[in-house]
Amino acid sequence: MLATAGDLPVGPGWAFEFKWDGVRALAVAKTGQTRLYARSGAEITKAYPELAGLAAALADSGLTDAVLDGEVVLLDSQGRPDFVALAERIHVRDVGRARQLASIRPVNYMIFDIISANGADVSSVPYVDRRQLLESILPSAGASTRWAVPPQFTDGEATVEAAQELALEGVVAKRLSSTYRPGARSPDWIKIKNDQTGDYVVGGWRTGRRQLGALLVGAIGPEGLTYRGRVGGGISASAERALLARLQTLRAATSPFANAVPREDSHGATWVRPELVVEVRYGSITRDGRLRFPRYVRLRPDKSPQEAADG
Repeated sequence: MLATAGDLPVGPGWAFEFKWDGVRALAVAKTGQTRLYARSGAEITKAYPELAGLAAALADSGLTDAVLDGEVVLLDSQGRPDFVALAERIHVRDVGRARQLASIRPVNYMIFDIISANGADVSSVPYVDRRQLLESILPSAGASTRWAVPPQFTDGEATVEAAQELALEGVVAKRLSSTYRPGARSPDWIKIKNDQTGDYVVGGWRTGRRQLGALLVGAIGPEGLTYRGRVGGGISASAERALLARLQTLRAATSPFANAVPREDSHGATWVRPELVVEVRYGSITRDGRLRFPRYVRLRPDKSPQEAADG
């Protein structure tokens, strides 16, 4: 079941949870074995050997056959999800390598729903009751630091404020009466992301399905124009025409970025003089200085490249 992006709902009948920045995963716990599956349906059990004990822990609580829904996250030293660090784990399928990584920086499994309990399908049970079932099952399993039922709240505005203060990805509002609808993107779950905006200098562009597939943007720093990433989302047809009209007049023979642009971004790029400033909405900035989930907002003809800044 997937959430729909929207505004924070008001009124009774809703619960609020933090949105965890990780990898969505279904856990199938049966006969003492834990198997994990990604949203695509691919099995990802081998990538996270530190979660193998979940089934046994659930069995200690009387749950021997269950399907759980949650997010695999890797927490930093301040207890916040670190997606960049997690990315190293996502595609690992070699058992030895996975165990080595798990011993260095283990993941956590944030369990926020239950779909099946002791072989019984509970997806049609209201969310409020599924949540109570989860909390009644997992106390002993929660003694392990590798999985937990994260908190839920009744005050939506306070939850959003707390997520912002803790630098979390956002909040998910869930209708208390909602059933679990596998594969559906439902308005009964609403995600409110803590997006940020910043002004960035365009250093080039790439074609895609359209003539303007993505902008290559950066920020001016002591070393010059530092690459921040590729921005392809949010560019409407009218915005594409306006951008291309400006970019065509700024063509340059070489990259204006002071640092190296990854080959997957620079391949087929058309470079431009770093004079055009755009506003970008994004989720966060990674440790290596890249924008996460960037989307184009608008041109900023009122700003010079020197005035462009993150946030």
